[in-house]
Amino acid sequence: MKQTILVVDDDQMIRQLIHTYLEKAGYDVVEAADGIEAQTMFTTHQPCLVILDLMLPKLSGEAFCEWVREQEQEEISIIALSAKIQVQDKINLLRMGADDYITKPFNPDELIAHVEAVLRRTGRFCQKIAYDGLTIKVRKREVLQNGNPISLTKHEFNLLYLFMQNPNTVFSREELLGHLYPNDETVVFDRTIDAHIKKLREKINDHAHPQHIQTVRGMGYKFVPQQPVY
Repeated sequence: MKQTILVVDDDQMIRQLIHTYLEKAGYDVVEAADGIEAQTMFTTHQPCLVILDLMLPKLSGEAFCEWVREQEQEEISIIALSAKIQVQDKINLLRMGADDYITKPFNPDELIAHVEAVLRRTGRFCQKIAYDGLTIKVRKREVLQNGNPISLTKHEFNLLYLFMQNPNTVFSREELLGHLYPNDETVVFDRTIDAHIKKLREKINDHAHPQHIQTVRGMGYKFVPQQPVY
């Protein structure tokens, strides 16, 4: 399960440079060119880490950093990029919520080293799968739809996690029953799975056509992503 990093910089060449180095290091990368777009990309992709230029149009890097912290996303790390080199500027960056900082111009290999160091401290809290605004946080057992929490039962969460771990894989009702009730000696009927699927679809607003969770006639169910799973 790859970790997703959001790169926010209004300079396209810098974004592409960082993007290339991060992908070579094994990360999934999404980009934003201004602070408002960064908010949208953050909500949609729920990244593990943000590399954030402070001099941004529409919404400053400082304001975006404060916005992230207001979302109570304490497990998401922020590395600030800044041409400011005064000690007080660095202190202010850390106090406003940044986990680390790098001064411009920077060496890409040094940036990757900073990313690796930060994620060694925080990455274990950022195990997640995200698809088109639907995010499942494994360790925290949380599900978000476009940044908004969704309340799922234990069985609904386990079903969604299984599906999103295995996109385009068909699971029979018997397999799903065995996954949800591995040690249950009571009789559990196939229709129990249908009821769980119906409620899960309602909670994640899965009303589009085709649905994310699709019925495969005579076989079972599968989760069909329309974009890559992160």
